[in-house]
Order: sequence, then C-alpha cells, then structure tokens
Amino acid sequence: MTKEFLPFALPEIGEEEIAAVVRVLRSGWVTTGPLARQFETDFAAFLGGGVEAIAVNSATAGLHLGLEALGVGPGDEVITTTHTFTATAEVIRYLGADPVFVDVDAATLCIDVAAIEAAITPRTRAIIPVHFAGRSAEMEALLALARKHGLKVMEDAAHALPATHGGRLVGSLDSDVTVFSFYANKTITTGEGGMLVTRNPEIAKRVKTMRLHGISRDAFDRFTAQTPSWYYEVMAPGFKYNMTDIAAAIGVEQLKKAYAFQGMRERIARLYDDALSDLPIILPPAPVDGDLHSWHLYVIRLDDSVSVERNTFIERMFAQGIGCSVHYIPLHLHPYWRDTYRLAPEMFPVSQHAYERTLSLPLYTRMTDADVERVVDAVRKAL
Repeated sequence: MTKEFLPFALPEIGEEEIAAVVRVLRSGWVTTGPLARQFETDFAAFLGGGVEAIAVNSATAGLHLGLEALGVGPGDEVITTTHTFTATAEVIRYLGADPVFVDVDAATLCIDVAAIEAAITPRTRAIIPVHFAGRSAEMEALLALARKHGLKVMEDAAHALPATHGGRLVGSLDSDVTVFSFYANKTITTGEGGMLVTRNPEIAKRVKTMRLHGISRDAFDRFTAQTPSWYYEVMAPGFKYNMTDIAAAIGVEQLKKAYAFQGMRERIARLYDDALSDLPIILPPAPVDGDLHSWHLYVIRLDDSVSVERNTFIERMFAQGIGCSVHYIPLHLHPYWRDTYRLAPEMFPVSQHAYERTLSLPLYTRMTDADVERVVDAVRKAL
C-alpha cells in the first residue's frame, strides 16, 4: 500500500456541531433535556405529516421500544428480511417473540413483499421492512398487505434519511412506527443515537415511558419545574434508552444539513455510475422516478461472468488503500440465527447470491472527485 488509506466512511462534523456541544457542556445540563426536546421537535417538523418524534440512544433501542409498544410478546412472530444487520431481528428476541426471515427482491435487496405473504401465519403480529442502502422498500404494496392481514408495520429506516416513497419522506408514511439511526457512518450522525417516529399517541406515550425506566415523568420535567416535583411513579419495568443533550446538540445541527448531505452523496453516486457503467458489475438500483434515494451506501455486485471472488476483490481494493465493506452477511449465515431457526442458504437464494457477489464502495460527503477517481481506478485494477 503506497497511498494514504481511503476509509470506507467518515462523518462530516462542522464547527456548528462543535460549538453546539460546547454550549451544552457549559450549560450544566448534559443528559436528556432541552436540546433533546429541540431535536425531537425539529425532526418531527422535518418529516411533517403530523408525526411525533422520540429521541433514543440508538436505533436498536428505538426498534425495541417500537415493538414493545406494538404489543409484540412471547409466542408472536415478526416477519423481516435476512439481508440486514442483526439488530433488526434481535429486538424481536428481546421480547420473547420469533423472527420469521424472508428473502429479498433481486433488484433492490429490500424485503420481497410476495415472500412476506407466504410467511404469514396465525402467530404473525408485525412486519419489519428495511430500506436497504437508502432506497425505499415497496411500502405501498407492503402496507396494503399488512392492512389485509391486520398486521403492524415498523420500518427499519436506519439507512433512509431523507429517502422518499411515493413523494413522501420515509417516516411520514402510513406505518405504525419508523426508526432512524444516527450512528457514526449514517447520513446524519449524533455519534450514537436514533429517533422513533409515530402518529399514534398511545404508542408515543408508551415509548416515552419505557424509554426511561418506565417512570411517569422524565428527569427534565422533574428537575426544572418551578414547584416541588420530586414525585414520580414506575409504571412498568422499562429501559435506559434516552438520548443525551450532548448527542442531541450534534443532531440539531446535522439535521439542518440533511438535504445538503444527500445532494453530496447523490453526486458521488452518479460519478460512480458514469465511471463504472462499462464494467461487468451490477450498479445500485436508482430510486423510482420522483423519489429520493438517501445514498447511505453504494453497493456494487460482481457480475457472474467475473471470475474473481468477492473476498479476493476486496483484498485487492485494500491492497490499493481503499476501504470497502459488505452489506450484509445475511442473518441466515450467523450461528445464532442459523442454528436457532434451522436456516440454510438455499432458503434465501437471492440474499445468498447477493452476499457472495456484493461489496460497498466508499461513499461519504468528505470525498473529493480525486477520491472517487481513485476508487474507480482501484475497481478496474481489482477486476
């Protein structure tokens, strides 16, 4: 490796975020407080559609809280995709329910709606679609299927800010719950963090209670009131999932840049499209006309005519100083999910084949045109 290493992802943190964190540190209020509430208000306004936003310390926490508020419990089944990160499924197990894994669409790698219908049983309680790489899943068909069978829908939108479906932002659709991630490599970041959104006031009330130990009043209310307000009641055995004001301060500033960041990512994706179109690789699918792709990831697939194996390809990229990743090692290949639910690759042929041939190229706002050219050159050499 002769050149400086080009990482797979880097966050874009500006002076605005740094100054916001400093203000919080100097304020004396660093845990959940006024900045967390501002972030929630700003996020709900960003999405529109009358949603309520609830800040949490990770998307995993949001997914757990969402399913719990939907009433999922022991004996229930929740349908989701095998082609995702383990958090999507593990929250189902937190509640004693069972995930039912289905395959993905060959073009988008989002959950296959036809496979969902075939997997529904009398125990099915909910569906968790994943908006893979920043392109929205086929939500219109999925929501119609859910209504037909009386099922709840919680969107895993970790990749999907600010993606749209049918001209509406993901998060403002007609699902019961949507959860976003603000992990370090996401389209906006708070370092660690997430946001749950819903239109259902009962779900919102339950999530707020369970987010902080199941108590009836949060700390900000109790410690800032003008009259004695030390009293609270534990309504349920809740969790410790609240977002700090330090993280929220970053989020408030990052959210202001969400569309600008998306534009930068889309420009890089188009540069890749133009430069790689003559190669024996399958490029990421574009969004439906009129919709927005968040371009969290740029995932290429080696054509079957390419003799080099995917793992070798990645090794060749790293040897040239280019960081890559794989999204995802499907859940049916991981020991816990494979052994617990007796899963095998032949049960998920689309996901399995995609896994064997895909890799994610660097895509982040701080990349220069020269960085993109370097990645493209490395792809050509690796082939």
